[in-house]
Amino acid sequence: MKFFSDIRLLILAVWIGAAVFFIGVAQSAFSVVPERELAGAVVNRSLTILNFGGMGVAALLILTSLVGVANVSRPWLWIERFLLLFVGAACAVGQFVIGFWLASVRNQMGGPVDSLGPEDPLRLQFTMLHEYSVWILFAAMAAAAIGFFIIANRRFTRPATPQADVYDFSKEFKV
Repeated sequence: MKFFSDIRLLILAVWIGAAVFFIGVAQSAFSVVPERELAGAVVNRSLTILNFGGMGVAALLILTSLVGVANVSRPWLWIERFLLLFVGAACAVGQFVIGFWLASVRNQMGGPVDSLGPEDPLRLQFTMLHEYSVWILFAAMAAAAIGFFIIANRRFTRPATPQADVYDFSKEFKV
């Protein structure tokens, strides 16, 4: 079961790595791409992939947490499942709730975000939703990191083999 646990760790580590890489891509896109709207499109597409990946990874790891857990500490197993459920839910909220509202606000703007003044209500709403998106991704990454360490520190115990009773002399004196 250690090998199976290592595969699960690898899957979770790949998603955490992708999330960290996404932060670098987002910052680089806005500093390299000449138009902020194009940079926003790149970031939006990358975030969509990251969110769907997070939902898939969470679902897969929750399902695989049901396999081979006879000798695993139940409280830690349930904490792991809860954290993975949180990762999936956070990615779903980021994609389907916050992403929907961001797209709606962008459509209401009718043009680039930068064309609006800093005190425009739509721009303020866009900024607020963007901050929510950042925080929800950060929360998902933190939950995934905690889940990673819980899985990594799991102890696998072998089933206890019955020990011979040293005071059972009936086997010694067979006539």
